[in-house]
Amino acid sequence: MEPTDGGAGFSRLNGEQIEELRGYGERRRTQVGDLLTQEGQRHRDLFVVVSGTVAVVEGHGTAEERQIGVHGPGWFLDEMGLLTGQPSFVSAVVREPGEVLAVPVPALLDFVARDPRLGDVILRAFLRRREQLLGSVAGIRIIGSRFSPGTRRLREFAARNRTPHTWTDLEEDAGAERLLRQMSVGPEDTPVVIWRDGQVLRNPTNAELARLIGPGAVDELPGAMVDVVIAGAGPAGLAAAVYGASEGLDIVVLDAVGAGGQAGTSPRIENYLGFPAGISGVELADRAVMQAEKFGAAIAAPAAVVGLERREGYHVVRVDGRDEEVRARTVVVATGARYRRLDLPRLADFEGTSVYYAATVVEARFCAKRPVVVVGGGNSAGQAVVYLVQHAQSVRLVTRHGDLGRDMSRYLVDQIERDERVEVLRESEVCELAGTEGRLASVVVEHLPTGARRSLDAGLLFVFIGAQPCTDWLGGHVALDEHGYVRTGPAVGAPVEGTRPPDLLETSAPGVFAVGDVRSGSIKRVASAVGEGALAIRLVHEHLARLGRAPGG
Repeated sequence: MEPTDGGAGFSRLNGEQIEELRGYGERRRTQVGDLLTQEGQRHRDLFVVVSGTVAVVEGHGTAEERQIGVHGPGWFLDEMGLLTGQPSFVSAVVREPGEVLAVPVPALLDFVARDPRLGDVILRAFLRRREQLLGSVAGIRIIGSRFSPGTRRLREFAARNRTPHTWTDLEEDAGAERLLRQMSVGPEDTPVVIWRDGQVLRNPTNAELARLIGPGAVDELPGAMVDVVIAGAGPAGLAAAVYGASEGLDIVVLDAVGAGGQAGTSPRIENYLGFPAGISGVELADRAVMQAEKFGAAIAAPAAVVGLERREGYHVVRVDGRDEEVRARTVVVATGARYRRLDLPRLADFEGTSVYYAATVVEARFCAKRPVVVVGGGNSAGQAVVYLVQHAQSVRLVTRHGDLGRDMSRYLVDQIERDERVEVLRESEVCELAGTEGRLASVVVEHLPTGARRSLDAGLLFVFIGAQPCTDWLGGHVALDEHGYVRTGPAVGAPVEGTRPPDLLETSAPGVFAVGDVRSGSIKRVASAVGEGALAIRLVHEHLARLGRAPGG
């Protein structure tokens, strides 16, 4: 059987690399039909094909079985789920007998730390393979109405956590509705999540879904004292995790939804250093998670932080849904900010079904052949317009000021103004929403200088009108500015621990640092957030030195 890569860009090891790996793994003989990995099951070995061939298939043993590719000698199996501890989304079946080398993940990580070149090969392949799975493999199946906030929530969680999944819309698939009736699933039980091994979750919470596709669920947080708890897994928090873990710190990252933060909702970031062709926020977060976990950081989602206090010289972070507390010598606050809501009657009637605050692949699928209105004048609004116009029937951008370039990067302004499919309504605001049963039909826009009003067809409304900081959980533990952002460094205006002035990113609470959008005076850019995350780790080291603590001690 001729090996193929199924279009996934699979990588191959040379003889020297395989020989070096032999001391870290176990050689196993294989027979036709042997299952090396199985859908829905977790495993902790990297398999390298020494001889024979191994097929990667979806739906193994079912009438819908489909072959994705075939690995021959020198090729290795799996994708990023092996490193993160997720169950397999495909099966690996021996087609021609031979031999494989099974390398346990801890031994693999030890080896790639000694040989970064091999580590790069494996990580790049794992990322490409997950990308292929997202586009071609069913994974979990979500069945629910497009107008259900629960459906939208689960799809967003799966997308933010890069989980292969398909969605069946009950509004369009009568067969799915009949299937649910046969399973005695009523409307109150939807949305439903179904997976390969027969598991069915009825209207699950994000935490329940995380336990199915985990790890990363809140149940798996460590109980021992750690060096750093990072609250928030946006660019700033992930940068702190990468730099901290690579320097030997015990790191735990907590996030309410998944990695990426606001940047993770951006369909394409084109001005981030080192990516001339641009990169999506999700992919950037994906790569950062792989880096952080490669160095030993623990990332948990969903794990919403709900409280912070200082106790006996250390910090205690409370997590929603968990009785135990997470204890840390230092804390990095990177919870960012959430988009503001429009102050409009009936807004709540349409949120989660027609009004959105992100423009990712999940939302784009709702836009097909439907008119879309985007509100906002910054980069997030501009990126949404450029992305959504590829999917929607039409896109109108509503902005309160007349100069589109005032708050938006020039490259976005140029793309919007050149695109005849986009209409820009300047010096305007949305003043009314219309629709029935949670389904938006139109919006009314007022031209501010004249007061003239115009009704626009709108199946979906996207809102990007500034942000408010996610600091409610801090409960007065650190000083905030008049807008609720965390004060740091000189802006604290008072010493900490006696007469010592706070470090540049340190808050009014010693050993608690703030980075990224949540910090007062921060620059709302991905690059600056990453820089602050890295700098925070330097300040963490200095704080631990004052405590007389070595990393991990």
